[in-house]
Amino acid sequence: MLLLAMDTATPAVTVALHDGEAVVASSSQVDARRHGELLLPAVDRVLKEAGLKLDAVTGIVVGVGPGPYTGLRVGLVTAAAFSSALGVPVHGLCTLDGLAYASGIDEPFAVATDARRKEVYWARYDDSRTRVTDAAVDRPAEIAERLAGLPVVGAGARLYPEAFPDARDPEHQSAAALAALAAEKLAAGDGGFLDPLPMYLRRPDAQVPKNYKVVTPT
Repeated sequence: MLLLAMDTATPAVTVALHDGEAVVASSSQVDARRHGELLLPAVDRVLKEAGLKLDAVTGIVVGVGPGPYTGLRVGLVTAAAFSSALGVPVHGLCTLDGLAYASGIDEPFAVATDARRKEVYWARYDDSRTRVTDAAVDRPAEIAERLAGLPVVGAGARLYPEAFPDARDPEHQSAAALAALAAEKLAAGDGGFLDPLPMYLRRPDAQVPKNYKVVTPT
């Protein structure tokens, strides 16, 4: 097994290789505006660090979100392209599940990432492997009471400390954690993977304007 994992659903552009036993190489850069520019060089970097070529990969793992429209689709399109070129499967995982897994928390908690527009993407967990709600998007004040007393993992907790006073690490997504979670699921024959399709939860920021003027000649 050699899994190539990637996630661009958050400001972290993160890539890792996992051989079924451990992470053999990883790369993460936090830059909310350069997902497309940074992802492929990161793939090249982890392959070089591991001393492997792309054709050694037996499966792709990708975070499907939730996340903003533009960044999220960079990772998903790249995963689909690699899958097609290599003839290997793509295993989709909720981005929030990667953060939860990396936390190692074994009691009820939540994960919250920055959704912009003064909102967070979030979900609740019984432990680091068990999500108990669907991913959702809300304003922090609207869910503060529902998450009262719970640790909250992720950048969303740090952005809104008045709503989430017990912020926990990790702050940013890690493809290494996503790869380890996928390897664990595959080894157990657990399944539970998602289709590699974007989990947007809301409409994109860019919209076609209404009642625009037609300027082409008739």
